[in-house]
Amino acid sequence: MQTATHIAGAQEAPAAPAATAAVLPGPGLPQIVRRGVEPYEASFAAMRAYTDARTPETPDQLWIVEHPPVYTLGLGADRAHVLNPHDIPVVQTDRGGEVTFHGPGQAVIYLLMDLRRNRPGARLFAREFVHNIEQAVIETLAAYNLAGERKQGAPGIYAADGPWQGAKVAALGLKIRGNGCTYHGVSLNVEMDLTPFSGINPCGYEGLATIDMKTLGAEHARLDEVQTLLAEKLIARFAGMA
Repeated sequence: MQTATHIAGAQEAPAAPAATAAVLPGPGLPQIVRRGVEPYEASFAAMRAYTDARTPETPDQLWIVEHPPVYTLGLGADRAHVLNPHDIPVVQTDRGGEVTFHGPGQAVIYLLMDLRRNRPGARLFAREFVHNIEQAVIETLAAYNLAGERKQGAPGIYAADGPWQGAKVAALGLKIRGNGCTYHGVSLNVEMDLTPFSGINPCGYEGLATIDMKTLGAEHARLDEVQTLLAEKLIARFAGMA
């Protein structure tokens, strides 16, 4: 049986719609695949299928996607943290972490990578992998003059100053299989209806405030631009260029 590592940050799913052509930024670096607006269950099934079929030659990919409203549960999540889902579906996943919300106006990037593969710089390890993802989010926020920070023992990125200091702006949840291949990823709140977060204890923390970039002051941040910038920052981190 294959072992797995779950790091914070189901029903049978419908087939995933065709994604746009992948773009290869450079030799050995992850391809960018823009999947558009896609139901969560479709992305989840496609991630597992891609990872199941991987060979040593399979390219790493970053999937950029936007989901209709959905709550997702990490593998060990406590369902008691789902307080009132109303009519929003709740999906069990195999990532690490607790419960979170995905919805329109949120930049979601799934990282389908082989951490044992040699690439420019050095091989990636789980802790370094998480650090690089979080740093890419911090750098993306900084491009919009927003300050983000980590919290010890609580993966994700939080507002670092101002009236919303401590509010969570980005969530992180990963699956790392025993062969070093990853899926799931990171979500950054850009401009979205934050009300559904009140239906859960976000990431298992009662009373945790969540926020988006627009509320923090990035009035003109466009989702497509943030998606692209975050993907570029991730690739730069993996290439050892940052």
